[in-house]
Amino acid sequence: MIPIADTTSRFLAGRTALVTGSTGGIGLASAETLAALGCGVVLHGLAREAEGEEVAAELGGRLGVPARYLRAELGDAASVARLAAAAGAVDILVNNAATRHFAPVEAMPEADWDADLAVNLSAPFHLIRLLLPGMRARGWGRVVNMSSIYGLVGATGRAGYVVTKTALLGLTRAVALETAGSGITCNALCPGTTRTPNIEARLGELMAREGLDEAEASRRFLRGKQPTGRFVDAAAVGALVAFLCGPHADGITGSALPMDGGWSAA
Repeated sequence: MIPIADTTSRFLAGRTALVTGSTGGIGLASAETLAALGCGVVLHGLAREAEGEEVAAELGGRLGVPARYLRAELGDAASVARLAAAAGAVDILVNNAATRHFAPVEAMPEADWDADLAVNLSAPFHLIRLLLPGMRARGWGRVVNMSSIYGLVGATGRAGYVVTKTALLGLTRAVALETAGSGITCNALCPGTTRTPNIEARLGELMAREGLDEAEASRRFLRGKQPTGRFVDAAAVGALVAFLCGPHADGITGSALPMDGGWSAA
């Protein structure tokens, strides 16, 4: 058995992971942590082919694993199906990609609502549906759905995001029960505010708009959110993904694990 503290054993050697939304942020951090444990990775995103392939080549070369990039629009079911087929035999699925739109309910365009549902909820459902048969045939699999603090608490001005991230927890529980005893687990993570590229852009806008330095902008951005007053580290989220795929997490399935600096406890 691999010791819990052993972070050097490549116990995922021979496995392959598909991580959606993984050219940056939490997705890339998750892919890097899995790769460091010997797992081959299929990165996904909307970056140009050359850009995505460069990220995959750097990661694979640095960590000594097979790595490639697939571009796919997750808002389209046919594109999702092509992604699943191109990814091949996937042992670990990390549904990380997401979109979000900001508006009060009565002002939200129908297209924005439909996009939130398609990318944040339908795409994970279809990828799970399409990749589960292979996991069942091999007798092993891990599904990690990246929900959010907004899967645990409500918020104004982002109904599509709150609804889809909450529904993702229900999908996680359903899949966990349907795969119980099969060697497959399905769990969800609920990170708080992390310095993803999206958040970095919003911080930059706040700094420019109000003439703030980075420390003050961060403080204001996190006000009323994480009681720790700190951003959640994307690498730490990736490490928790890896733990859920490891030998000590066989008994964890159907769980929604917060990683939010105490936000959901307030």
